[in-house]
Amino acid sequence: MADIEQTARNGQGTRAARSQGYDLDAYLGRIGWRGGRRTDLATLRGVHLAHALSLPFENLDPVRGVAPSLVPADLMAKMVHGRRGGYCYEHNTLLRLALEALGFRVTPLAGRVVVGAQTPESRPRTHAMLRVEVEGEPRPWLADVGFGAAGALLLPVPLVTGSEFEGAGRRHRLVRLAHEGPSELWELQAYGGPGGGWSGQYAFTQEPFVPADFEVFNWFVGTHPRSPFTRRPYLQRTTRDRHLALDGARFTETLADGTVTERTLTDEAEARRLVAEEFGIEVPEGVTLLD
Repeated sequence: MADIEQTARNGQGTRAARSQGYDLDAYLGRIGWRGGRRTDLATLRGVHLAHALSLPFENLDPVRGVAPSLVPADLMAKMVHGRRGGYCYEHNTLLRLALEALGFRVTPLAGRVVVGAQTPESRPRTHAMLRVEVEGEPRPWLADVGFGAAGALLLPVPLVTGSEFEGAGRRHRLVRLAHEGPSELWELQAYGGPGGGWSGQYAFTQEPFVPADFEVFNWFVGTHPRSPFTRRPYLQRTTRDRHLALDGARFTETLADGTVTERTLTDEAEARRLVAEEFGIEVPEGVTLLD
């Protein structure tokens, strides 16, 4: 009976996604996932990691003055069938659609990036992440494949405090912060090694958000002149043995052993070759990588 119910949920989720132009098979093929399709922890972890290691983070649409489309068919054309990546709204919308098509119960959340902030309240809610319920698990899980940083989650973590979680070579934990609101405020922290210690990435509550909310967030982040994503190219790519970042003209490579090398790009043609070869991204028309 459980298998019949699982199949029914998967079928309903897949039909709903296809009606929006979303193709689960094409998405799973793009990220190289050939494992199970059950609503269990192994599937959630496997799909999450495969996505994080396959699809790059990039903001080249905002750089050219365009807020990226979050329509499922457009995301498929850009990130699955095209040689492009995206930023948090695009990545986590793709993942949400996949998990829902597989039968998971998913709640979109919105958080405040705290990197470099004096307090969480000094930043707007401009980051998207997902709360995922997993069969057989007593607590929901935090999933996020769209935080463009070397210390981002590669695997989801359970929504609990008091524990540290190691995933694909990275360490994270969740802590609760004091604040005046009625909902519990959580902060995701990453461990930066013996010299860096723990540092916050973003703070969030478990209040659910809907696609209309993210359309507004996306428009602001993708078009406002004060948004950091409209000012210069910001690209990230993670593989199993290294992390690559292009921030403006500065290219950084971080190896699994912690070795970091940096160089400044000075030639537009060289920059475009690097973006194509190292990040797997086709630069769209109207974008100049180097000022």
